Amino acid sequence: MRMFLFAKRNIKEILRDPINLFFSIGFPLVLLVLLSIINSSIPPEAKNTMFQIKNLAPGLAMFGSVFMALFAGMLLSKDRTSSFLMRLFTSPMTAADFILGYTLPMVVMTIIQAAITLLAGGAFGLDININIIFAIIMTALTSLFFVGTGLFFGSLLNDKAVGGVCGALLTNIAGWLSGVFIPIDLIGGAFKAITHILPFYNSAEAIRISLSGNFSYILPHLIVVTVYTIVIFTLAIIAFNRKMNGEKI
Repeated sequence: MRMFLFAKRNIKEILRDPINLFFSIGFPLVLLVLLSIINSSIPPEAKNTMFQIKNLAPGLAMFGSVFMALFAGMLLSKDRTSSFLMRLFTSPMTAADFILGYTLPMVVMTIIQAAITLLAGGAFGLDININIIFAIIMTALTSLFFVGTGLFFGSLLNDKAVGGVCGALLTNIAGWLSGVFIPIDLIGGAFKAITHILPFYNSAEAIRISLSGNFSYILPHLIVVTVYTIVIFTLAIIAFNRKMNGEKI
């Protein structure tokens, strides 16, 4: 119950900033329109494979969830440096309660963002069917890695530093290493091999496979993302717990 009350408060804090809503919901839609226009301008002989909507829409759903790292990290770092969180430290809430209280609102926002992005893809030729529900669920699951990343850095850094790490740096890394901006197969080589062991590409692929309905191929990608998610949440809880106890990290 304490965790849910804390999560409700965090949702209100997020909704107070309209810029958060734009970047989490509006920005993926802007990219969807722009990249779809670019794809339609590619000559037919190029087979228009770069930004096909069946790959673009799930990729942008994943990319939108990257912003949850920024929101989670900023919210936690601001609370950590204020008297609000210091007062809560005297409550019976554990480090896990706090982390889950920050995580739940981000998952809710991810579900909304993914639903809007994927449904908007229908205007550009995406087949709208029951698999969209599975793709939305998969987006929520893979977004946990980014939420955990934000909470980890939010436990360590101030809000300005979190903005740099979880904002410009993480969004660029996720965009390029996931294949959203340019297909990984076009580059190949060592770059492709590296992306296959990182969570960004595997997150996008898990969502794309969910959308296509070929679930027999999803397990390897989901395992990679799950391992990274468990590790980053474990680190986030340890870091936050040390901050609660006034220990240096």
